[in-house]
Amino acid sequence: MEIGFIGTGVMGAAIVQHMLKAGKTVNVYNRTKSKTTPLVEAGAHWQESPQAVAEKSQIVFSMVGYPQDVEEIYFGKQGIFKADLTKKIVVDLTTSTPTLATKIYEAAKNKGGNSLDAPVSGGDIGAKNGTLTVMVGGEKAIFQEVMPVFNFFSSKVNLQGTAGAGQHTKMANQIMIAGTMTGMTEMLVYAKAAKLDIPTVLDTLGGGGAANWSLANYAPRILKNEYSPGFFVKHFIKDLGIALAEAEKLAISLPATELAKKLYDNLAEKGYENAGTQALIKLWWEDE
Repeated sequence: MEIGFIGTGVMGAAIVQHMLKAGKTVNVYNRTKSKTTPLVEAGAHWQESPQAVAEKSQIVFSMVGYPQDVEEIYFGKQGIFKADLTKKIVVDLTTSTPTLATKIYEAAKNKGGNSLDAPVSGGDIGAKNGTLTVMVGGEKAIFQEVMPVFNFFSSKVNLQGTAGAGQHTKMANQIMIAGTMTGMTEMLVYAKAAKLDIPTVLDTLGGGGAANWSLANYAPRILKNEYSPGFFVKHFIKDLGIALAEAEKLAISLPATELAKKLYDNLAEKGYENAGTQALIKLWWEDE
């Protein structure tokens, strides 16, 4: 079985490496070809378009930046759906919209194939360590067929429901992360203003009820002035925008998430849209 992978950014490249280490034949495509060079050197096969990847592969994974990018690689002139997808499976790992996930599912079925929406959580660290959490929407039989491949790069995989359910679950995830990121940031601001020893504070809070993933993984990066993107600010803004749009459709109010998006919008306006989400501290510590 050959696997296809479209989108070899920070996380996508790490996922492909796990597939290669598992001995799988992987066909790759990325809009910027140079980003696939280390993967090709490791044994992956470059293809000229998403269509070419789909023609060569039985399961095709995609992981790109925005819903419009997903639209292009699936429905574009040389997109996945230009290939014969009979008995093939497409799996979108991008955090996108439930509506688009359903559209892809219906198009795949019409072409004799199938699809899963499977956004992930865990950032660059989870991708590198092969410990991502995967939230899947789609048919149970197809989920079970792809499960052995998910296991190459994840530690937690659950089927959440039918097409679109994976994306809805990822929105729930991002809503939660919005709260932990703002809480972690304001905690650091408060601890510094109170002249506390911050490493000691982190050690203490990490052992109690305030413990969370953002605290454990991003606070140490902030103390090292490390703002490279495990997850881009611009992508988090996109995700929170999707979450709020879906909340409106569901007739619910998410004021804390609305505030988190405003803070990240402010951060992007200051020029940090390509930094990691931990750069939120820059709204307070501009000299750090």
